[in-house]
Amino acid sequence: MKKRYDYVIVGGGSAGSALANRLSADPATSVLVLEAGRADFLLDPLVHMPAALMFPAGNPLYDWAYETDPEPYMGGRRVKHARGKVLGGSSSINGMIFQRGNPGDYDRWAASPGMEEWDFAHCLPYFRRMETRRAGANAWRGGAGPLHLDRGPATSPLFQAFFEAAAQAGYPHTDDVNGYRQEGFAPFDRNTRHGSRWSAARAYLRPVRDRRNLDVTTLAYVTRLTWSGTRVTGVNFSRLGRYHHVEADEVILCGGAFNTPQLLELSGVGDPGVLQAAGVRPRVELPGVGENLQDHLEVYLQHECLQPVSIAPWLRMWKAPYIGAQWLFLDSGVGASNHFEGGGFIRTNDDVAYPNLQFHFLPIAVRYDGSAPASKHGYQVHIGPMNSDVRGRIHITSPDAGVRPSILFNYLSTERDRREWVEVVRAARHILAQPALAPFDAGEISPGPEVSSDEEILRWVAQDAETALHPSCSAKMGTDDMSVVDPSSMRVHGTQGLRVVDASVFPTITNANIYAPVMMVAEKAADLITGSTPLAPEHTPVFKADGSMPAYPPGDPRNNSWDAPTELPSAAQAEAQHPALARHTGGA
Repeated sequence: MKKRYDYVIVGGGSAGSALANRLSADPATSVLVLEAGRADFLLDPLVHMPAALMFPAGNPLYDWAYETDPEPYMGGRRVKHARGKVLGGSSSINGMIFQRGNPGDYDRWAASPGMEEWDFAHCLPYFRRMETRRAGANAWRGGAGPLHLDRGPATSPLFQAFFEAAAQAGYPHTDDVNGYRQEGFAPFDRNTRHGSRWSAARAYLRPVRDRRNLDVTTLAYVTRLTWSGTRVTGVNFSRLGRYHHVEADEVILCGGAFNTPQLLELSGVGDPGVLQAAGVRPRVELPGVGENLQDHLEVYLQHECLQPVSIAPWLRMWKAPYIGAQWLFLDSGVGASNHFEGGGFIRTNDDVAYPNLQFHFLPIAVRYDGSAPASKHGYQVHIGPMNSDVRGRIHITSPDAGVRPSILFNYLSTERDRREWVEVVRAARHILAQPALAPFDAGEISPGPEVSSDEEILRWVAQDAETALHPSCSAKMGTDDMSVVDPSSMRVHGTQGLRVVDASVFPTITNANIYAPVMMVAEKAADLITGSTPLAPEHTPVFKADGSMPAYPPGDPRNNSWDAPTELPSAAQAEAQHPALARHTGGA
């Protein structure tokens, strides 16, 4: 490691891995990545075996194990947040579900002043640049990028019954939720390749680790930025009990929605009142640091299964050696899938322009972290509002970098959020009650049929919901008074030599898993940072539920068929067509 670099990237997670690759492509540019976690050893099955995804959460070797302050609208519960403690960051321990979000998410970003070039047309070419989609490239999808994507087979009897049930409820199949039309149900893309997790570190860092101008240092915990006036000159970090300093022309924070605002505040960037209360001298006044924090909260609707077709038997410990050997030597078997192979997106009310509910279907009844698995065969859907108006915050409480920040999401704190929670539970029950699932359905085991009124649903959500692990938006891009990052350069407002590239810069959370948007932001940011000519916008048509675009891509012959809908029903509309099912779900 040298004493000075052109770029020091703080965080070797998802965005940091992508930036390290792109910025070091110029051999005249020196790049250092400082990752607080450890290496992602290739022989570690808990990182690289897709089916092992439940084991790293809560394990101090893999997970930083954050938790919130007592959440006031959830009975004072503290909600645990797993964050990757390994090269590749959370992309090395997440569920490997690859979702871009809806095109409307990015058009919503672009509606704010200064954000015009973050609309979907400007983001699409970066999504395409980063992908190699096994199913092939087209106008919406990429075919030559570092991120390899496999489509979930979703061919088991339970998946097929779930898709048919969605159709019976009035929600059709879509060819690709990351393509022309997100709304509908389909097998999901997963960031896996040859039966192994394809993390950001494997996709972007490992292929270029031999570049002479790129250094990657793990177990390096950055404690402060160093300054000359309002210019950042480098970073201080600790490693194996020793303290170090390295200088840089540019420091790029890629620590994520928790660590980026924490490091900004420790270094004197933020709301002066917050900083002074924590014992830090203010240097740059930016009241938006740590504010606007957003996430997806989710619950599991679980059913017992009448037929022995779930993957429950594979959880028996004596089968682990066989699963491991099949995965290690044949790149196949139960271990080679994340088992979140399909799902879908719907609108739960007529007020939303695009889906506000995502379904992840899982052919087993088990919690995400593997705890309390059902003893019998079962299946479940993971659900929660995708575009909640709830806002939280994250702030330091001490000048000591080793003290965890105070985190509060304010889950369930708004009237709209509570209303949508009732809608999403009823919408999921409506689908799970369809005839296609009847041969498998032995009854709802969580929350159970006794939870039926609005009040009972909200009480259950408050007691049982978990984070979907999508913290974001805590150092947002924009030009208003609460913005932290300049959207045209990724520079922190009021500073020089300091940029942010990670999920914290989202203005609002996307309506799906956030890994893919984080990687798109990193790809686009790389061009902004290096001054490269940005990729030209691609005005590729996408489906819109207002009827302005057909159900299928323009020119597709299915648009002429008698059963091709031009607008998908909301859950309320579908339920109105089936009043018996409304009674089953506890509807009014």
